[in-house]
Amino acid sequence: MQPSFFKNLGPIGIEKIQDTIKCQVQNVQKEQLFYGLKSIINTEENFLTFAYDNQSIETRNLLPTAIICTEKKAKEFRKDQMLIIVKDVQLTLSILSNIFYRDYTNEELKSLKDLKVGINCNISKLSTIERGVQIGSNVTINDGAIIKNHCIIGNNSFIDHNAIISNSIIGDNVFIGRNCTLGQQGFGFSIQKNCNRKIFHIGGVVIKSNASIGSNCTIDRGSFSDTIIGQNTYFDNLCHVAHNVIIGNNCVFAAMTGIAGSAKIGNNVMTGGQVGIAGHINIGDHVRVAAKSAVFNDVKSNQSVMGNPAINLFTYLKKYKKNYE
Repeated sequence: MQPSFFKNLGPIGIEKIQDTIKCQVQNVQKEQLFYGLKSIINTEENFLTFAYDNQSIETRNLLPTAIICTEKKAKEFRKDQMLIIVKDVQLTLSILSNIFYRDYTNEELKSLKDLKVGINCNISKLSTIERGVQIGSNVTINDGAIIKNHCIIGNNSFIDHNAIISNSIIGDNVFIGRNCTLGQQGFGFSIQKNCNRKIFHIGGVVIKSNASIGSNCTIDRGSFSDTIIGQNTYFDNLCHVAHNVIIGNNCVFAAMTGIAGSAKIGNNVMTGGQVGIAGHINIGDHVRVAAKSAVFNDVKSNQSVMGNPAINLFTYLKKYKKNYE
């Protein structure tokens, strides 16, 4: 069971939701209670979920949950589906996420379970570790590191100086370089004139065993699901991974690679330095991306790409040679 990194203020009734946002409801009973928000791929009964207009919905039968969507999107669901129909899904999420969730107060943190530490650990007295944290055996945590509530650190892992880890589950034999920041709020919000509205991100960061995160890397927590880094995946220094990104096993990312939100990357992918990967795209297995390339579109498995926008490596080189002969 995943730790609870945030205070859940649910259940909240549909009447309060109607008082909070402008909406129409369909097939929702007055006594209906909701316990929180989840993405549509991992939703549960009595939780709210959501669907954007441009989002492909593979499973139309989502009867146990209520879906936040626009009037246009509502036409894609069954007539008996519970729906909360709004004008702006993103704005609605920014409002509802902040009435369902908040950070723990200092008083609430004091009531969490005691820190658990395995054997043969080397934990600096100049580090800060909050209550509710679980640390395996043979773990090193250096000066200035901060481990926030409920994080889990696996066996034989190494946390270097001044790393800040929150809302994260870290596997065995993981290296976290100095000055890294893991699990912070993702860059997700509703754009509004003069006052943008932040979505409260309730996901976490999962770093699987044998991964390595270089110095000064940042990995955002997911919005309503987790950001996931696969086994034996290595990041050079100064890389950024945005919210909801899923990365496979045995990948290598050179310095200053940036991966935008909700991108999905397969196994055995390699990127050169200063590569940019756009959000909401899929990159297959065994893909190679040349340095300083900008990947805007899906890339199938076993491809090598280069350029801005990134295209087939050999096509790019052929065009380059022709232009500069």
